[in-house]
Amino acid sequence: MGRDGQELGKEVFCVIRSATDAQSADVFVGLTTSCLRPISTAPRYASGPYANICSMRWSNLTPEAEARARLPGYREEAVVRHFDAPEAISTRFYEVRARSILNRVPEASQMPFRWTINPYRGCTHACVYCFARPTHKYLDFDAGRDFEREIVVKVNAPELLRAELARASWKGEHVALGTNTDPYQWVEGRYELMPGIWEAMLEAANPCSVLTKSPLLLRDLPLLKALAAKSGFSAALSVPTLDEQAWRATEPHTPNPRARLEAVAELTRAGIRTGVMVAPLMPGINDSPEQLAPILEHASEAGAAYVTGIALHLRGEVRDLFFAWLREHRPDLIARYEQLYRKGAYATPEERRRLAGLVRGPDLPPEQRVRGGLPEFRRGRMTAGPGTTTPAAAETQECHHPSRGALQTRLF
Repeated sequence: MGRDGQELGKEVFCVIRSATDAQSADVFVGLTTSCLRPISTAPRYASGPYANICSMRWSNLTPEAEARARLPGYREEAVVRHFDAPEAISTRFYEVRARSILNRVPEASQMPFRWTINPYRGCTHACVYCFARPTHKYLDFDAGRDFEREIVVKVNAPELLRAELARASWKGEHVALGTNTDPYQWVEGRYELMPGIWEAMLEAANPCSVLTKSPLLLRDLPLLKALAAKSGFSAALSVPTLDEQAWRATEPHTPNPRARLEAVAELTRAGIRTGVMVAPLMPGINDSPEQLAPILEHASEAGAAYVTGIALHLRGEVRDLFFAWLREHRPDLIARYEQLYRKGAYATPEERRRLAGLVRGPDLPPEQRVRGGLPEFRRGRMTAGPGTTTPAAAETQECHHPSRGALQTRLF
């Protein structure tokens, strides 16, 4: 589908679920309005027909007047832009000029990286389980609706990163993106902060990685290929489920998970090490063999470097929000979750071991990737017997971060 960025500049990027579902495309990849700076007619770093991402004009996209607000931790007032997008997605964006962009991970953290970048705070994906929700309280917002609708945009992120990477004190350590909120949430299609961030990384020959739920990162494929060749770059796509009902209920404004797996295939074809994270695994919601098998099959076909499953954890306000979601959508699971999470943010050790063993890597035969096997796997092409089991699960809940082969724990 073509795009005309010179006329009214009112357009919304979208991902088409399938060729037969193009008339009801979900809006979640990008947004521009006539009051904001124009975007060029073609994507800045186009890579051809990438993962079914296209643009669609919407006549009812109307921006409100610009306002200003002061946020905790920022010296200057934020410029607030408020607009109503299709499907009643009403969001305010607080454009701020950050004082620093490289965030140091606490030494006590079990993460396999020491530095992160978060160009956005808050996330329009609206994943009910998102572990980053409590961080919005630092901005005097709540972890519920505000996290999804009050988004802070660090408009100076690329220039600030260039300056910080050029400091004599910087040692060129690995930098991970997507560890808090998704840098490719749909509004990145309007602000286009990520190309400048990747350019700064490339100029400094700094190793980096990204975790995302969006195929929008394919817009920047030429830069990602250059990074992989020059300084080291890897990616991971989060695909908790392909089940339509579970997807729409738990992460309502994310791109179609099948498009994410298509992105894995394209990144892999480009020579970029890319993995799939089945995260979080939620007991009774997305952990059945029938739900997991298609993810593993498609990940294998896409050439994923690894597939990792991670158990849900419920820290702070996320616990209350998730239980509220259960009361509305899955009241039959409340007693089970109260038992599993009775001691705190993490499920019982037995449940964590069970979940850790559900997902096996793409290097294994299909019938061994799901604990217990799956009868009539892959539409009858392969059948697993009732006695088929996988090796015992590891004692701890682990996953591979895209930054390297090292292990990290409890990301969600």
